[in-house]
Amino acid sequence: MALFLLILTSLCWLFSFGCCLLWNVHMFQLDGYKPRVHLRWLGGNFLPAVVGRSLAAILTFLLLPFGAWGLWASAALYLLSGWLGRPKPRQAKKPLVYTARVKRLLAACGVLTALVAAIPFIWQGNRLLLLVWPLWHCGSGLVVLLVNLINRPIEQGINRWYINDAKRMLAAMPGLTVVGVTGSYGKTSVKFFLQKLLSARYNVLMTPESYNTTLGVVKTIRQGLRPTHEIFICEMGARNPGDIREICEIVRPRYGVITSIGPQHLESFKTVENVTKTKFELRDALPENGIVFLNLDNEYIQQETPGRTMVGYGVENPESRYLAYGLAVSAKGSSFLMKVDGTEYRFTTRLIGRHNVQNIAGAIACAHTLGVPMEDLVRQVRLLESVPHRLQLLGGGRMLIIDDAYNSNPSGAKAALDTLAAFDGVKILVTPGMVELGAKQAELNRVFGTQAAAVCDYVALVGEKQTEPIFQGLLDAGYPRERIFVEHDLKAAMQSVENLRVGARQKIVLLENDLPDNF
Repeated sequence: MALFLLILTSLCWLFSFGCCLLWNVHMFQLDGYKPRVHLRWLGGNFLPAVVGRSLAAILTFLLLPFGAWGLWASAALYLLSGWLGRPKPRQAKKPLVYTARVKRLLAACGVLTALVAAIPFIWQGNRLLLLVWPLWHCGSGLVVLLVNLINRPIEQGINRWYINDAKRMLAAMPGLTVVGVTGSYGKTSVKFFLQKLLSARYNVLMTPESYNTTLGVVKTIRQGLRPTHEIFICEMGARNPGDIREICEIVRPRYGVITSIGPQHLESFKTVENVTKTKFELRDALPENGIVFLNLDNEYIQQETPGRTMVGYGVENPESRYLAYGLAVSAKGSSFLMKVDGTEYRFTTRLIGRHNVQNIAGAIACAHTLGVPMEDLVRQVRLLESVPHRLQLLGGGRMLIIDDAYNSNPSGAKAALDTLAAFDGVKILVTPGMVELGAKQAELNRVFGTQAAAVCDYVALVGEKQTEPIFQGLLDAGYPRERIFVEHDLKAAMQSVENLRVGARQKIVLLENDLPDNF
C-alpha cells in the first residue's frame, strides 16, 4: 500500500510539474530564449509565475510529513493543480511552438525530472526526501534555465551549422541583391510594401511575418531561397547591441533602409543612443558602393551622418528626395504627390494613415532606385494591401476596427490616434498600453493617455496595473471617468465596447497594441 501510494503521488506530481514546465518553456520562448530576459521576467512576475503556478507544491511542504493522509492529499493537490494549469493552446495569443530546440529542451528536462522523481523511491526510508518533489516544482522556471545552460553547447553547434549553410547558399548566388530593412517601428510595413513594388519587375524573396532575428533570417534563406530569386528583402530586428551587425555578417546587404528610431526595447537597450547605434549597424555594414535609405522625418535619424550614399524619404522634411506631399487622408484611403526627376506623380492607396504613407514613400524610394519605373510604382501602390495588425481595417457596419495591435510605440501610437481622428463615428480606444520602454514606460504611457483624451469618445483599458499611467493621463487631461472602462483582458474590453449604446452612429474602434502571453 505504501509503495502504491508513493507511485500514485509521484505520477500526480509528474503531471502537475509537466504542465507547469510546459508553461515555463512557453514563456521562455516568448522571451526569445534569452536567459537574462527570462530571469528578469520571473523576478517581475514572481507571485503569479512562481508562487501561483507552484501553489500546490508549496502546500505539500505542510502535508507530506503527515504519513499516508499527507500523500493522499498531496496527490489530489498535484492532480488538481496540473488540471487547472494544463496547456490551453486555443486560449494563447501565440501558442508554444514545438521547434526542434523546444523538443531538445523538453527531452533534457524530462531526463533530469525522472532522476528527481526516482530519489524518494531509492531511499524510501527517509521521508524528508519527498520534499525534493515540491522543491523541484517550485523551481520549474529555473529548471528551464538550467537545462538551457546544459544544452547551450549543442544549440550553439547546431546554430553555427545552420548559419554556415545559409552563408553557403548566399555565396552560390553572387547576383542576388540583398536589401536590409530595420528600424524601431515601420520595418515590417516597409518590407511588405517594398516586396509588392519590386515584384513589378523582379523575383523577390522576403523574410515572412516578423522573422527578423538571426535564426529567423537563416531559416528563411535555407527554406525559401531559390536560384530564380533576384532580390532578397531582409527585415532585421534587434533587442541588444550587435544584433543587426550579426545578421549583416550573414546576408551582406548592398542596400539598407532605416525606417525610424525611437524609445523601444529600452529594457535591454537602456538609452535611445544605444538604439540608434544598433540600427545604424546596417549602414556601417554596407559596402562602399552601397546605398542607405533614411526616413528624414525622424529626429534621431536626422542627427546621424549617412556614411554611405544616402537617399532620403518622408512626408515632412523638404530635404527628402522622395517627399510625399499634398497628403490627403480619410477613412477611404490616402493620396499624395511625389516629384521625381522633375515629373510629378499622384499616388492613391486604400491604406489609411500618415504613417502608412511615410512607409510607402520609403518603399518607393528603394524600388525606384533599384530600377522600377515610377509609372509602374503608381500602379503597384494602388494595389497595396494592409499589413496584418498595422492600421488594418477590419469589419464594418455598426463597428469598424482599426487593428494596430502589433507592438505599439510612442510615435506609432500617436500616429494611430491621428488616424482614428480622421473617421466619423464614435471613436473608441482599446489598449493595454506600451511595454519594454524601460524607466520611461510610465511617463510615455501617461502622455499617451493625454493624447487619447483629445481624440476618443470612450477608452477601454486592458489590465488595471499595466494601464494605470494611461488612466492617470486621461484624468489629468480632464477626461470623464465614466467614459473609461478598465477590464482584465482583451475579450472583456471588447465586450464592454459591444455593450455601449451609441444609437445609429458607427463605432470606430482602435485596437492599439495587444500584449503577448508573457505580459
